[in-house]
Amino acid sequence: MSGGVALVTGASRGIGKAIALELSSTHTIIAGARTAEALAPLRSQLPDLVPFVCDLGSEAQTAAAVAELGLTELDVLVNSAGVADERPFDTFTREDWRKQFEVNVFAVADLTARLLPALRAARGTIVMLNSGSGLFSYAGGSVYTGTKFALRTMADCLREEERTNGVRVTSVHPGYVDTDMGRGVIERKGPGQTFVQPRTIASAVRLAVDAPPEAQVEMLSIRPSRGTVL
Repeated sequence: MSGGVALVTGASRGIGKAIALELSSTHTIIAGARTAEALAPLRSQLPDLVPFVCDLGSEAQTAAAVAELGLTELDVLVNSAGVADERPFDTFTREDWRKQFEVNVFAVADLTARLLPALRAARGTIVMLNSGSGLFSYAGGSVYTGTKFALRTMADCLREEERTNGVRVTSVHPGYVDTDMGRGVIERKGPGQTFVQPRTIASAVRLAVDAPPEAQVEMLSIRPSRGTVL
């Protein structure tokens, strides 16, 4: 791979896809998804993308997929994959808690740790796609906000650990975004909320990636400019 290399998880749709398209003008894109078929729409726009196909919830699949890439340097890692389940606290089981933390926290930590040597070699940038739910608590959000608060502090700690290695870590906290997940949340919460577009979040990621080497964008919160927002 020549030039900058960016690995974007959750790249088959929504915010991840928009980020992959945004960064493709300057980077070779490694696009993460659960299946090769899911990447077909993005591949039609980026025929030279490198697929990164695995279930990030599986440690074995993640290890095999990272080994297959054989990266010695990685300029950008964007952790964009995630799930959301918002409902009253007493309706969650232990398994419900485990599933959300597995995808939103544990899988992110596992993948990031495996790629740290390549990121250090490139003095690269890690972008954690978080949520407004990583900044605010609210009724019905106990499990989801729990995962996002955990992801935020993980990013904060990693940032401090990696300063001497030249690796930058940015947390991006979108409000409601016009994606399948965002529209599902709106349907549950009722009218009054407004969206930002996935390409707007991708522009925020671009800002973090393009920051001069002597600086890093530590946190960005991008929320709708009108209506009821979260």
